[in-house]
Amino acid sequence: MTSQINPSATSTPIPSPAPSNGRRRRALLLLAGVAVAACVGWLAYYLLVARWHQDTDDAYVQGNVVSIVPQTSGTVVSIDADDGMKVEAGQALVHLDPNDAQVAFEQAVANLAGTVRQVRGLYASVDAGQADLAARQVAVAQARADVGRREGLVASGAVSQEELAHARDVLAASEAALSSSRGQLSRSRALVDAAGIASQPQVEAAASQLRQAYLDLQRTAIVAPVSGHVARRQVQLGQRVQPGNTLMTIVPLEQVWVEANFKETQLTKMRIGQPVEVRADLYGSAVRYDGRVASLGMGTGSAFSLLPAQNASGNWIKIVQRVPVRIELDPAQVAAHPLRLGLSMHVDVSIRDQDGPVLAADSARNATPLMSTQAYADELQAANALIARTIERNLPAPATARR
Repeated sequence: MTSQINPSATSTPIPSPAPSNGRRRRALLLLAGVAVAACVGWLAYYLLVARWHQDTDDAYVQGNVVSIVPQTSGTVVSIDADDGMKVEAGQALVHLDPNDAQVAFEQAVANLAGTVRQVRGLYASVDAGQADLAARQVAVAQARADVGRREGLVASGAVSQEELAHARDVLAASEAALSSSRGQLSRSRALVDAAGIASQPQVEAAASQLRQAYLDLQRTAIVAPVSGHVARRQVQLGQRVQPGNTLMTIVPLEQVWVEANFKETQLTKMRIGQPVEVRADLYGSAVRYDGRVASLGMGTGSAFSLLPAQNASGNWIKIVQRVPVRIELDPAQVAAHPLRLGLSMHVDVSIRDQDGPVLAADSARNATPLMSTQAYADELQAANALIARTIERNLPAPATARR
């Protein structure tokens, strides 16, 4: 008996095509719309904002670091400032042993006083020379008169030839003594030929020695040339220091600036005077500094490095160079939020304004000094006053009135 198989029972059913997913299509369209809107927004942001700004994180705080060095040798006997302390211009920071300088100073004072008295002796020699010259002139006149009288009496036999010859010899000796006296007086006058004792070369030389000794004594107290905060104190008590040895440094934190290293491709439209927005990693984005481009570097960092690159030899790979750009900050903002040297900064330069120059056009020849100090201005004035008092004390009353 043959069995029959139902084809409908053994055949695999064919699946029907899945219906279209409307939600998936809407999601894809929404995603495409968002992408298009993002591209349009980014393009608008670039055209309106981003293309007018250049920023970098390769920026650091820089400032003046004033080295404190002695101007004379000596042994350190006291230290009056340490790291982190605030000091003012003219404040003593380190004291050296003043004993040697004090002895040299006293010797210079005595030398000036002795020199003044010696010059007074030269003036007295001039007066004595004038009196001697007058006496010699009288003697010559008398000798000449004696010769004249004897010449008239020789013919009558009242005076012998020997007596006349003797009178002539006396006249010749008197004239020679007169000539010598005139020469001595000229030499004496040449030594004192000036307006007063203080203007004599010997006195001026002694005054210079006293001035130097006074400065050496004053410089045993090493003062701060500027106001700021002490950093890197290296000096120790009892240390023997020499001129030029760095004892410590002073950092005026109100005079800091930012040095931003921009790629050379970012400098195309950068100009001096453009506004800058600066943020410090120390304070975060909550604190922003307003600044301006002060100058563009005169060379790349590699050009001023200790070992400049030698691209002409060996294999060469092009590397985008960076150029330092100096940025000045608002002093009021720096005072409100102090910075430290070497801090990392974020710099954003607005390059929309293209009117500024690329290089500074003003010459620094007639400009006022960028930095100056008056910490040492009074030392020489006090030395000159001391010299004047020393000379005054060693002058007689008539010479004082004449001077």
